[in-house]
Amino acid sequence: MKQGFPIARKGMSIGLLGGSFDPAHEGHVHITRTALRRFGLDRVWWLVSPGNPLKPEGPAPIAERLARARAVMRDPRVTITDVEARLGTRYTAETLARLRAIYPGVRFVWLMGSDNLVQFDRWDNWQGILGMVPVGVIARPGTRLRARLARAARIYEPARLSEAEARRLPHCAPPAWCLINAPMNDMSSSRIRASGQWRRSS
Repeated sequence: MKQGFPIARKGMSIGLLGGSFDPAHEGHVHITRTALRRFGLDRVWWLVSPGNPLKPEGPAPIAERLARARAVMRDPRVTITDVEARLGTRYTAETLARLRAIYPGVRFVWLMGSDNLVQFDRWDNWQGILGMVPVGVIARPGTRLRARLARAARIYEPARLSEAEARRLPHCAPPAWCLINAPMNDMSSSRIRASGQWRRSS
């Protein structure tokens, strides 16, 4: 295994939660713990990205975001990593392709909030993502219904698992996805930044 990369064994089910985490907060923690439980995952990796191609403004320095994430998410089943910066990948599809090559036999599941499913068809090679790994979607405030009606959801409706089948998701061949409902946390990074509680050093 490459130095600085997370450790994973063949046969493990690992959820991948990507984002700028600018900053990480209890909403991320809530989604992560929900995903671990409902999808039957062994681990979750937070992929703290160098930057989000869909956002015009750059995030805080990655070292600061990693430190904040590690302070917020204290669970031995969760790894906070800058693996995208180490890989030099910019888009999710590229990252997934590299991770699947580096970790053969590991069952990866891409995790996202329902707010991301609403705009998923804007992501680079989004259909390629669905063709590589199962996708687990956790309901977020105000977007549950819109997520169900999203373009990606409509196109891939035949590949959708019911909530009752959620624990099967890591074992399904892609395309496969599942939208689960759970008690919601309305915390958001943009709200924290707007409140002035997260001061970037640059």
